Amino acid sequence: MLMILLRLLVNALIIFAVSRMVRGVEIRGFPTAIAVAVVLGFINILVRPLLVILTLPITLLTLGLFIFVLNALLLWAVSAVVPGFEIRTFSAALLSAFLISLGSLLASLLFPKVWE
Repeated sequence: MLMILLRLLVNALIIFAVSRMVRGVEIRGFPTAIAVAVVLGFINILVRPLLVILTLPITLLTLGLFIFVLNALLLWAVSAVVPGFEIRTFSAALLSAFLISLGSLLASLLFPKVWE
């Protein structure tokens, strides 16, 4: 349970940092970043696998690059659900989704025990 909370906190920090780096992404504060991390985690667990399967032909045609578009759409959906989190443009969502994925990858390499 502690590892799940730690992972949630690390993802919230990544989301908060990305909101400060990308123009067009606004977040009210760190508690909102935690809420975004929770909602994004649930969407990634419940909805994303089905969408990945449904969009598999497009993903294969684009050599996997459509996954970034799918991640951006899911992040944009989270911004519609969580108050205090706003993404203004799709390009901001795409860049944010890429940076969040990159940050999560780096965190998993730096803290492998948390991501088990």
